[in-house]
Amino acid sequence: MSQVRSLRRRMELGLIVLAVVITASAYGLAGLGTTASLPADIVGFLVLVLALLIAAHLAVRKFAPNADGLLLPMAGLLNGIGYVFVVRLDPDLAAPQTTWMALGIVAFMATLLVVQRPRDLERYRYTFLFIGIGLLLVPFVPGIGFENLGARIWARVGPITFQPGEFAKIALIIFFAGYLVENRELLAVSTRRLGPLMLPDPKHLGPLLLAWGGAIGIMVFQKELGSSLLLFTVFLVMVWVATERWSYLVIGLGMFGLGAAFAYSTFSHVASRVNAWLDPWNPEYLNARGGSYQVVQASYALAEGGLTGTGIGLGSPESIPVVETDMIFAAIGEELGLVGATAILIAFLLLVGSGLRVAVTAEQPFEKLLATGIATTFALQAFIIIGGVIRVLPLTGIALPFVAYGGSSLLANYVALGLLIRVSDDVTTRQLRRLDDEARVAA
Repeated sequence: MSQVRSLRRRMELGLIVLAVVITASAYGLAGLGTTASLPADIVGFLVLVLALLIAAHLAVRKFAPNADGLLLPMAGLLNGIGYVFVVRLDPDLAAPQTTWMALGIVAFMATLLVVQRPRDLERYRYTFLFIGIGLLLVPFVPGIGFENLGARIWARVGPITFQPGEFAKIALIIFFAGYLVENRELLAVSTRRLGPLMLPDPKHLGPLLLAWGGAIGIMVFQKELGSSLLLFTVFLVMVWVATERWSYLVIGLGMFGLGAAFAYSTFSHVASRVNAWLDPWNPEYLNARGGSYQVVQASYALAEGGLTGTGIGLGSPESIPVVETDMIFAAIGEELGLVGATAILIAFLLLVGSGLRVAVTAEQPFEKLLATGIATTFALQAFIIIGGVIRVLPLTGIALPFVAYGGSSLLANYVALGLLIRVSDDVTTRQLRRLDDEARVAA
């Protein structure tokens, strides 16, 4: 056990150092590109990023020593590159983004400290359900919630502005995992046949109907396509993993398609998003508020970047509205080119792949479903926003995990990463103990 632990932690530390070197190099290049000189604070920046990630590494070494060694470095690399581009696009965001990075690392370490056993969360599944629903309703509270850029997903408490839905998704994933562990056998029973599909009893489709209704409600009342698609798809994937029934995927996707078609034909904000996606160069949609101007400018930026990019600080992604949040992938594509954009995608694939590997090796149903939900959330967030930038999907306001500017997203994703690393440690520790016991018996 000690050999595995030592190997994973050494690999993690080495990858963290490499991530810091890449981030500091990008920061220096950004300074050279914009002012033709190295940033005056590059040494301080290097020390800060290294200190934050080393602190996170020490927390993993202390509280989750057997966890996967790839998860934290990939998140740190994405966060570092994201920071460089956020500051390069708007230097005034340097202080708040640095603060959110530090708070995210603190939240990550606190998660490892507080959650000693992932299975303990299962007992509070209905508490997390009420927390999740409550957070989704916060933007509708008078005096706290407000609408911004067409979506009602924001809340303000004093000077702090945040998106409650970012934290709601973690609470709901914990509830989904606990609920499915409790009811997976009932959900897996098939009693009816519809063509090639074996379907469960209609009364057991209730949870799927509730999740579908909730997703449609988010789409309609919060005017947010991305969050609706994210929550419903995560639940659908978790149901499939829990029951191993393809029929749930088919039924669920069909239900979401029907709901989306109904919303398109009934609600103008949904129709405008879809129309802007299908025909972005149409003047009617290009000049409309919340129309396709962002997408068109992102397309020009990606085309300008070509294969190797213009160089950090040498492009003009500032022409894209709110580029540091919704469109940061377009800025990366312009200044780092297809090569740099592909590197970001590879980092996400490694992060998500490591999370799914944890889920596959987990023996406890709750841990398997929790890891599946978190890894799927990372994957879907990246897919939805990158798909919107490159016009595979309608554009939504979901933040690119660990990369885009935004405190709520960064905090929530670091908490989710902490839970995933806690599950990884628990799974690996249990497996190593069993192997040690078998070895002693054999001896």
